[in-house]
Amino acid sequence: MSVDIDTVRRIAKLARIRVEDAQAESLVGELNNILAWVEQLGELDTEGVAPMTSVVEQKLHLRADAVTDGGYPEDIVANAPQSAHGFFVVPKVVE
Repeated sequence: MSVDIDTVRRIAKLARIRVEDAQAESLVGELNNILAWVEQLGELDTEGVAPMTSVVEQKLHLRADAVTDGGYPEDIVANAPQSAHGFFVVPKVVE
């Protein structure tokens, strides 16, 4: 695929980017180089290559799903302006 100056202007308009004529000429070459590189990637044989999310293999260390903090509701609501039965009391916001 090849990009011409009209395509660069159309892309700039769609992206809402002001591109001067001198810039558009240099962007033609840059976009063509990028597209040529992408075409080279398409020529690679990736059959049998497993997809990966990182170049370094990682193993997530999972911790036990257990409650580790709690058991003292009096201390938690001690600094609250209002509390009742171990819960925070807040003003009603919905009628």
